[in-house]
Amino acid sequence: MKITFQKGKTVNLLKKIKSYPRLGVVLLAFVAFVALGLPDGLLGVGWPSIRNSFSIPLDAIGMLLTASVAGYMASSFMSGVMLSRLGVGKVLALSCFLTGLALIGYTLVPQWWMMVLLGIVAGLGAGAIDAGLNTYVAAHFGEGLMQWLHASWGVGITIGPIIMTLGLSSLETWRFGYWVVGGFQIALAIGFTLTLPMWNQGHVRFPAHENAQPEKKLTDYQTPLSETLRKPCVWLSVLLFFLYVGAESSLGTWTYTLLTESRGVDKTLAGFFAGSYWFTFTIGRILAGLVAHRVGINKLVLGGLTGALLGAGLLIWNPAEIANVIAVGLIGISIAPIFPAMMSGTRIRVGDKYAANTIGLQMAATGFGTAVIPSTMGVLARHISLEVIPVYLLAVYVSLLGVYLLAIRPERAPSKGKVQPLAQIDSGK
Repeated sequence: MKITFQKGKTVNLLKKIKSYPRLGVVLLAFVAFVALGLPDGLLGVGWPSIRNSFSIPLDAIGMLLTASVAGYMASSFMSGVMLSRLGVGKVLALSCFLTGLALIGYTLVPQWWMMVLLGIVAGLGAGAIDAGLNTYVAAHFGEGLMQWLHASWGVGITIGPIIMTLGLSSLETWRFGYWVVGGFQIALAIGFTLTLPMWNQGHVRFPAHENAQPEKKLTDYQTPLSETLRKPCVWLSVLLFFLYVGAESSLGTWTYTLLTESRGVDKTLAGFFAGSYWFTFTIGRILAGLVAHRVGINKLVLGGLTGALLGAGLLIWNPAEIANVIAVGLIGISIAPIFPAMMSGTRIRVGDKYAANTIGLQMAATGFGTAVIPSTMGVLARHISLEVIPVYLLAVYVSLLGVYLLAIRPERAPSKGKVQPLAQIDSGK
């Protein structure tokens, strides 16, 4: 028995078939972003107990952070190559499994140097997951979903301290937190493995004309990394993420110290607002996801930077104690949509051919920015004054604005050799 379809009906049927895995992949992506934030929330609460277990000094945490950042940057840098050779699904599955083993390994090793080495492994896994997910979402989904997925990271980094606190209070061990999160990562790796066909084949976008070829996705390109590194627009895009994440982590790192040691703000009040800094990210990104499609990428970024500049200016001015709280809150909710918006706009700035490699480079730059900018801020604060912190922060935001305006100039935004209008990108066309 032979079944025939008209050409137009066949294309429509294939579109419907291809759309079925979409919900499953979206849900798994949300879970994966939560999982990315979980380990980041464990270390701060667990560190006093960890250092007592290994009998190491307070500042030894720098060794673990450096090792993790090194692994993160290395895997992010090479993510474009890995994605083109293995596919998104396999990269995510292997990376989650690697991260899970490293986190559980933290609880089993008898020596501190072994935990530091495992930090490299955990960083390798986290960098590949982060870059892989961001590349996939930028290729297949809209700006609104990108905002909400990154809000899920805020959920993870909020839950992480709760898990660690539960282990310390109920079981009197920091290892419980890493057991739970490590096991969750391995379960997520199994989820990625079981859904490999969805990640690798489930999102081919069909063209408007039935005889045309399906549109090529960002993850389908196999552009040599050396070719990508020769593009000036790529380096501008990388610089954006170095500056942004450096500023983001700087405020999170130094807010409490600035408010309590230099401004005389009550420690309880300062701790509440410093601790809720990441929570404002979650709220900001949820709200941005509601309007991202209508507002567009450029307006989200430029509007966020405007709010950040105003907040930094208010923090420098410091007319009253309450102004500090307002400034920190304004900066937090303003910059929340910038990272996912710039990530979605990668293909606009550098073109589809170079986007996958560039996203990996951008994620590597986040690790470098996290290490360099807050550290430099700390050195200046020690030698000059803590009041240099908001001034430095304002300078970074001004630099970020300048680089962004340079990066979005039309001649620097080739998409397959041509400039693709922003409205067209936002609408998924």
